[in-house]
Amino acid sequence: MKKDFTKFLDINKAVCMHLLERAKDLKEMRKSGKEYKPLAGKTLAMIFEKASTRTRISFEMGIHELGGQGIFLSSNETQIGRGEPVKDTARVLSRYLDAIMIRTYSQETVEELAKWADVPVINGLSDLYHPCQMLADLFTIQEYKGGFQDRKIAFIGDGNNVANSWLEASILLGLNFSLATPEQYEPDRGLLAKARKNKQFFYTDDPSEAVKDADVIYTDVWVSMGQEKEKRERKKAFVKYKIDDKLLKGAKKDVMVMHCLPAYRGEEITDNVFEKFSDIIFSQAENRLHAQKALLEWLMLRK
Repeated sequence: MKKDFTKFLDINKAVCMHLLERAKDLKEMRKSGKEYKPLAGKTLAMIFEKASTRTRISFEMGIHELGGQGIFLSSNETQIGRGEPVKDTARVLSRYLDAIMIRTYSQETVEELAKWADVPVINGLSDLYHPCQMLADLFTIQEYKGGFQDRKIAFIGDGNNVANSWLEASILLGLNFSLATPEQYEPDRGLLAKARKNKQFFYTDDPSEAVKDADVIYTDVWVSMGQEKEKRERKKAFVKYKIDDKLLKGAKKDVMVMHCLPAYRGEEITDNVFEKFSDIIFSQAENRLHAQKALLEWLMLRK
């Protein structure tokens, strides 16, 4: 039976820990120069309705390094962009390919694709979730903090797709997780209700409360792709949610700051704080490659 990764809660805790361990192994293999080609002869379709830097390059390099090949498909180069039903595209691609990754505006598109495809479907990003980013983030915290189970993680900013995936991770793994957003920019309410069942979860509109004694502070852009018309309104709403030196004083002295990029210095994070933690942030970006290679291996080999 095929597996999909449309959201983080598609996997269980055991699979999550397996993928993180494999990401570590694959990263070490790559650095040692060891070739590992378990996906030789396999092909991944990469559908992009939203532009990308990290998602495209990490998936394209990932499938290549595992011995397979990736085919890039933009929405204006496929019949999806001209109105072909997603279920028809899913059934056609399933006869050509071994897996499909899609980066799109609507979670409904991801789920419709997964419903009708006979091959694994991966959510490279949607309006509701960013599960691949979540894998890379957890892997990065493991690298820098030795683990995440006994660490406090604080997400500051917009209740967007990344925040929703963090909520999913907190539900799955029972994380000590704090979330601070303006009231009108809260995350998915269904996920919020589930997360509140975890006694270690804390939700507030006060960033200083959220970061208190935090081991990890996480932020993302205030204006996501497709929200450009809301930019002025959003910048006003998020003024006190900037990650700066003052906010960091409430966290632990050895706190690490994460950002999934692209970053707009002077908005969600100051240039000073960004550069102070730039090694972590760019390692986080690199870890998309290793985490996604682990995901591709698991999905496409059905292990």
